[in-house]
Parts: sequence; C-alpha cells; structure tokens
Amino acid sequence: MFLGLSVAALLAAAGCSSTDAAVSITVPAPSPEAAGYCRALHKELPRTVAGLDLGDAGPKSELTAEWGDGEIVLRCGVPRPAKMDDPMAKGIEADGVNWLLEQSDDAGPRFTTTYRKAYVEVTLSAAYAHDASPLAALAPAVRRTVPGL
Repeated sequence: MFLGLSVAALLAAAGCSSTDAAVSITVPAPSPEAAGYCRALHKELPRTVAGLDLGDAGPKSELTAEWGDGEIVLRCGVPRPAKMDDPMAKGIEADGVNWLLEQSDDAGPRFTTTYRKAYVEVTLSAAYAHDASPLAALAPAVRRTVPGL
C-alpha cells in the first residue's frame, strides 16, 4: 500500500514540477525620448505573431513583449548594438523596416532595428531562424510609432 502511495506521490510531484518556467525578460533602460516611442509601440503591438499569442512575460513592462511563451521576444529601447559598426554586418528589410541580424550558435537569431530613434530588438527561437514573417508582422507597429532618423 505504501509503495502505491509513494509512486503516486512521486508521479504527482513530477507532474507538478514545471519545466516550462515563466519567461523572464531583461527590461531595457532607454532615454526618456526612446521610452516614449517604446510606450507608443507597446500599444500598437499585434496580439498574435506567426500564430503565437501575446504572452505575460515578467516583469511587466511597456518596453518588452513576448509571443508563444518566449518563442518571439521584443525589447524596445535597447542600446545600439556594437555589431552595427561592422561594415560586414548582415541585415534584412521586412515590410519597410531595416533590421541588423546577429546570429547565435546556441539560440535563434536576434534582430535590431536600424535607422530609428529607438532601437527595437526581436529575438526569435531557433524554430523561426529562417522565417522573416515575425519581423514583417511587427514592422507596421514599428513604422507607426518609432520614427526614422
């Protein structure tokens, strides 16, 4: 009897342990001007991107957003990436917004807007490594709220 209860208790405990802990995003600390653009962007963000719903990543901030439990993460007001000084840096254009591409060996790509008054960073999981549709889905909100230089 105790063995059955012990196995049941162990299985229940294993079922309760979470391997999908809540996504935690580092909140940027932009200038007041950039923060204003970021707050405007936050209000315009789409509720779904690439079929993924806007989530509740912590801590709550108008400078961050995530879709699909961290599959797509946006941070607004990040510092200018040093990679932008590299003349060999790669970039793409998605729906009228230019993005610097930074590849990672152990995760998906990170994209940061260029030629805008606030830097918007989007990190994609490896599942979206070769898919620009998340950037295209975010581009209209970026164009409307974060002016070009």
